[in-house]
Amino acid sequence: MSSPAPARRRGVERAAWGLILPFCLLFAVFTAWPVVQSLFMSFTDTRNRDLRTPFSVEFVGLDNYVQAFADPLFRTAAANTAYFVLVGVPLTLGIALAAAVVLDKGISRFRAFFRLGFYTPVITSIVAVAVVWRFLLQDEFGLINTVLGWVGITGPNWLGDPDWSMPALILMAAWRNFGTAMIIFLAGLQAVPASLHEAASIDGAGSVKRFRHITLPLLRPTLLFVSVTTAIGYLQFFEEPYVMTNGGPLNSTISASMYTYKQFGFGNYGFASAMSYLIFVVIAVVTALQFRLLRERS
Repeated sequence: MSSPAPARRRGVERAAWGLILPFCLLFAVFTAWPVVQSLFMSFTDTRNRDLRTPFSVEFVGLDNYVQAFADPLFRTAAANTAYFVLVGVPLTLGIALAAAVVLDKGISRFRAFFRLGFYTPVITSIVAVAVVWRFLLQDEFGLINTVLGWVGITGPNWLGDPDWSMPALILMAAWRNFGTAMIIFLAGLQAVPASLHEAASIDGAGSVKRFRHITLPLLRPTLLFVSVTTAIGYLQFFEEPYVMTNGGPLNSTISASMYTYKQFGFGNYGFASAMSYLIFVVIAVVTALQFRLLRERS
């Protein structure tokens, strides 16, 4: 008499496929197919007029990618994005780590209140945050320049001066996003064994040396995760300049994602698709570099 195990296994497999099939269909229709279609579109001259006559689209090869590299405004947007990432990511992570250390060691009362307060901007709508900060950063009547005026400092035209517009966006982005990194850093700090700090303290190591030689090495996996996710988000930054400056003044805050979005709005679908895949390649390269630099050494 044959064992019922194979029949039972086949039944489990059919049930598993029945449960996963709806997700696979939705993923194929709404994610995989649009990605493949946009990749194909990046090698064509597709424009909005071609939506009614798709067979008139011509294959142009790498022309859209060459055009993107030759476009001075795209190069400006890429430089602005690099500026935002290179300054914003370390600033955000530095503030988050400092806040996590203070909450882990320096504050014992009302710790939950501070956690909630620091994390609240993260769960607040980015559009609402950007609108509020736009009023705070106004030249004449903004709260920040008003406070600076109380101590005799004439505040700059934060959003109207090309030299100050990007630092203003970086400041706002760091304030809004450090809460997520802080929560993750706090979890990593609480996982560091207290016995290691006690042993190092007995050997005469001060708090700075313990933090440098014990805490930071053990936080490497946490730092890798936080830096990768933060950098990916900052490489795609869009809402801040779109709401606060519309890419100005003088294109000093236009980002690569925002410029790509505008090209889609203009109906240059092939060109915009090519730029979006260039952004994807940059994100992949930056992520790979972070894994290479911050991964745990065996």
